[in-house]
Amino acid sequence: MSTDEFDLTPPELTTDDLLVLDDPRFGPETVAIVTGAASGIGRATTLALVANGLTVVAADIDESGLDDTTETAAGLDVPGTVHAVPTDLTDDDDVAAMVDAAAEAGDLRYVANVVGMQHIASIPEFPMEKYDLLLDIMLRAPFLVAKLAMPHIRAAGGGAIGNMSSVHGHYATQDKAAYITAKHGLHGLTRSIAAEGNGTLRGFSISVGYVLTPLMVNQIEDTAEERGISEQAVVEDVMLGQARTKEMMTPAEVANLFVFGFSKHGDHLNGGDMLHDGGYSTTYE
Repeated sequence: MSTDEFDLTPPELTTDDLLVLDDPRFGPETVAIVTGAASGIGRATTLALVANGLTVVAADIDESGLDDTTETAAGLDVPGTVHAVPTDLTDDDDVAAMVDAAAEAGDLRYVANVVGMQHIASIPEFPMEKYDLLLDIMLRAPFLVAKLAMPHIRAAGGGAIGNMSSVHGHYATQDKAAYITAKHGLHGLTRSIAAEGNGTLRGFSISVGYVLTPLMVNQIEDTAEERGISEQAVVEDVMLGQARTKEMMTPAEVANLFVFGFSKHGDHLNGGDMLHDGGYSTTYE
């Protein structure tokens, strides 16, 4: 079997892919922040929330990608609105300005901390500047966004902060130590938000296996080189080998979990993790 038998092209998203719910808080007066909104899961989450009528502040350092997200939303003819706010999540002033922009756009109730990145290397060979960057992006930035957004969410009468974790927040594999450390840390942040939220400001995380995003596709070559195996073996054995569901998730499927988690149907999801990993962490051979 070759990797050609796996379609590694991220799918084109349509409105049929998106979960749309009847929720009293899902309207244009309600604002959600989505980080990492220029591509992948962040873009899909932005589109899913605007499909539900929300106003979304889409944050990312990639301005061109944000433009593409905005154009895609316009092409889908959805009821919500995207406000693209270019943001360097390693710059505290940038993050503060982005949260302020969200609060000015309406009732800030929801945050989807989605942004992620990856570096493949063993611990002895892992560059510390890469470690610091990954932790800044995937753990410090979500903490700062939560810190700044929580007063606004409380003032709006409640809401939720969803953190994009991973199956790697539940177990470890080799050569991804910084990513794994960050994802485990997000579970602690999620529980801390729930502990301080008084029931009306909820925190939850979402953990999935491999998702068909540009970030994932880029990992195949890096993982093959680091482990000394073929790209075919990466897909078959590393990415899909442990899972019982022999398909990668799509970004839209992950985005729909954020929609559910933010909605009235997720009222009892507080401090918990939605694990949709195809059996990665719950089964073994």
